[in-house]
Amino acid sequence: MPVLKTKMYEYRKALKLQQSDLAEMVGVRRETIGKLENGYYNPSLKLAMDIAKVFGKSVEEVFCFEEDEDAD
Repeated sequence: MPVLKTKMYEYRKALKLQQSDLAEMVGVRRETIGKLENGYYNPSLKLAMDIAKVFGKSVEEVFCFEEDEDAD
């Protein structure tokens, strides 16, 4: 089963942003950013687009689906 993977952490660190900075920029709580980065939450399309815009990337560059290696 595919799982959503993200490069948010890498892009955020490259811009020297804290989770709280990114959260404020896209209108969510800091905890939401943490959950997204750790794979505990899937963003809405609007949120994914807003995050990608902050990074100057496409949604596909920030988020992608990969096969879950732990799946039976």
